[in-house]
Amino acid sequence: MRPIEFWTANRENVQPRSKRRVPSESEIHVENFQKELYHVLPEEQSSLTDEEKLAQFQLGQLHFGLRYDLESKVLVVKIIEARDLPSPVCMDDTKQDMAHSNPYCKVSLLPDQKASKQTTVQRKTQEPVWNEYFTFDIDYQECQERTLEILLKDFDKFSRHRLIGRVLLQLCSVNSVKGGHMWKPLLPGSKECRDLGEMLLSINYLPSAGRLNVDVIKAKGLLQTDLVGGSDPFVRVTLVLLERPVKTKKTSCKHNTIDPVFNESVSFNLTHEQVQWPEFYLYLYTYSKDDFVGRVVIGYHGTGAEESQHWRRMLQSERSPVAQWHTLKSRDDCDQVSVASIAVP
Repeated sequence: MRPIEFWTANRENVQPRSKRRVPSESEIHVENFQKELYHVLPEEQSSLTDEEKLAQFQLGQLHFGLRYDLESKVLVVKIIEARDLPSPVCMDDTKQDMAHSNPYCKVSLLPDQKASKQTTVQRKTQEPVWNEYFTFDIDYQECQERTLEILLKDFDKFSRHRLIGRVLLQLCSVNSVKGGHMWKPLLPGSKECRDLGEMLLSINYLPSAGRLNVDVIKAKGLLQTDLVGGSDPFVRVTLVLLERPVKTKKTSCKHNTIDPVFNESVSFNLTHEQVQWPEFYLYLYTYSKDDFVGRVVIGYHGTGAEESQHWRRMLQSERSPVAQWHTLKSRDDCDQVSVASIAVP
């Protein structure tokens, strides 16, 4: 099998907006729109001054800086500190520690959320200090069309991480070339989806050998499960036929990272008829030590259109590896969209 080429870099390339084919009316469905990417602040919020927003929402404020380097075509964002964060008891009565937060920030250039960056977690404080820098490779004109989003979250090892507040800054509204630091009030976010990370997978089937190969290449932005450092993720791949688990294999464990690179392959012996069954599924679970992070189901009836499409592309490209990124989902989310997901606990 031909190896899948991949590489890592210290700086994440931000994908430019390329010209796209205009879809027909029959291809357009309201359900396909990701509403969170087009969230607009209510008019009453946008008309308030920063002081009024701070007094009204009382979520604290964030100190950060940014500067665009024309020579290297890089946007540099510095997350400095936050202050006056609300205690967890004010926002989440399920958290074990009601007095202290474990805050961290996630930085993105909307509408592209795949190239997001994340600060370290500051333990038990409502006045966190980071002084951490993040870089985005992006053309200046493209940068002017983006919106800087900074999500400030509260790390919780025993539950999903809670959103404290966020900052949205249209980059065309500031002189990013001159640069500078600023304080901005944290605002409540829209209904938050679970951000569990993404995984790059490649699959192909060899009819002559009767073998299905699954390449677990890498993952990024995984849910952090340890306060200190990152996580210790590994991936379990389970083959399911007729809603019954047949075989499970797993990758090695990568230590202290939320962006692991595996580049590992697992294989299953299958007949050509079995691969064509609608009841055939691949379950991929991501764990950190013993903590479940997320999963996807790939097959005719996977956990989403992307998973089903990946499977169909593989069937049409026998012998050739087909790679695709997948967004990790929770168990509940998988069970709601794929009946087969319930078969594997």
